[in-house]
Amino acid sequence: MAEINDLAAVAAYSSLVDALRAVFGGETKVTEQKRVYGGDINDAYELHLSGGQRIFMKTNQINNYRFFETEARGLEALRSACAIGVPQLLGIGTDRQRGFSFLLLEYMESASPIKDYWEVFGQQLAQMHRVDCMDFVRTHLPEGKASAGGEARYGFVEDNYIGSTVQKNTLKGSWIEFYRDCRLLPQIKMADRYFDSGFRKKLDRLLSHLDSYIREPEFPSLIHGDLWGGNVLCGNDGRAWLIDPAAYVGDFETDLAMTELFGRFPQTFYEAYHEVNPVESGYRQRKKIYQLYHLLNHLNLFGRSYLGSVAAVLEEL
Repeated sequence: MAEINDLAAVAAYSSLVDALRAVFGGETKVTEQKRVYGGDINDAYELHLSGGQRIFMKTNQINNYRFFETEARGLEALRSACAIGVPQLLGIGTDRQRGFSFLLLEYMESASPIKDYWEVFGQQLAQMHRVDCMDFVRTHLPEGKASAGGEARYGFVEDNYIGSTVQKNTLKGSWIEFYRDCRLLPQIKMADRYFDSGFRKKLDRLLSHLDSYIREPEFPSLIHGDLWGGNVLCGNDGRAWLIDPAAYVGDFETDLAMTELFGRFPQTFYEAYHEVNPVESGYRQRKKIYQLYHLLNHLNLFGRSYLGSVAAVLEEL
C-alpha cells in the first residue's frame, strides 16, 4: 500500500482553468455544466469538456477548501487498498477569480448492477478491511502517551470531516481510547445543550466504562467512515464504488454498523462479507455504540429531532 503522508500525488491548482489544462492538455475548457443534486454540503456538477470528456466537480466556498483536501486524502487511501472501486481523483484547488474551491473526479457512468452485486460488494469491502493499513498511522506516540506498546494503531494522517463536522483523528495505540477521545467525547461536548443532568450521567457512565461495551480489535482496518447507501454508487462496471469517505484506521465493525443505521443493506451483502471477514461475538452491542457516534453527529448537524434516537441507544445499554 502506498503511503499518503503528503499530497504529492494529488495536484492542487490555483484555478479550474489551470486544472483542466494540466490534466487534459491544450486549451481544454468547459463546454457544458450540469447541476447534480443529492448532497447537502457541497454543490456538484457534471462538466462536459471541449475534448469530449466528462468529469465530476464538487465546489464550495474558498474558505472550505479543507473539505476537499481531506476528502482527497481519504479517496486516495481507499484507492490504495486496491480492493474496491473508488473514482479517480483528478485534482483539487481554489479558483479565487470565480470564488470557489473545487474537487475534480472521474465521471461515474452508472450501469446496471451485475447479478451478484451485493455479494461482490460484501467480499470487496471485507478485503479492504483486511488490507495492511499501518502506513496511515506509522509513527510512534509521544513519550508519556504510549499505549498498546507505544505504537500508533488508530487514527489517520490528519483530522477530516464527518459531514461538515470536524472528525478528530489523533493517533492512538488503543482503539477504546481513540473511540472515546476522538469519536464520542467531541460529539457529546458539542451536543451538551440538548442534555439534562440525567442524560449527562448516562453519557458519563458510558465513557467511564467504555471498555465494557467495545473491545480492542484483532487488527486495525482502513475504514470508509460514513458508509451509508448514499455513499455507494453502481459504477460503469456494474459493481459498487465508494464515494464521500470520512476515512481513518479503526475497527471495521464501525463501517458495518453504519450500513445498518439508516436501513440495512441486503442480507446477501452481510453473508458474503462474513465469509471473508467474520465478526466476533458481541457485535450487536458494539454496533449500538458505533451507531451512537453518527446519531450524535446528526443531533449536532440537524437538531433535536435526533435526541430520541440517542436516548434510545443509551436506554438499551
